[in-house]
Amino acid sequence: MRISRVIGKVTLNRRMPEIQPGSYLIVRPYDRGALAGRSQGSTEETLVLYDCLAAREGDLVGMVEGREAAAPFYPAKVPCDCYNACILDSIDFRPVLELPEK
Repeated sequence: MRISRVIGKVTLNRRMPEIQPGSYLIVRPYDRGALAGRSQGSTEETLVLYDCLAAREGDLVGMVEGREAAAPFYPAKVPCDCYNACILDSIDFRPVLELPEK
């Protein structure tokens, strides 16, 4: 699971029958620096996320990718790369600055 911020939404003009009803959002994954508060965002990577939890623009979400992204829809085959597993209220991230010596 990766943490991402919702930066927009996708509006569909037409829909294939395989596409599940729900919201499709544009998210930007956070990197380690963004989680620690040292940078504004992450890389320039943006993804389209399937959302059934009603996340809004600006929300932090837990994004699941890969084969696990299609698992909630099993046995149906869906063209989904990632989905929203949770909406986060806050993040308490304290990176280790130095590795302890053994």
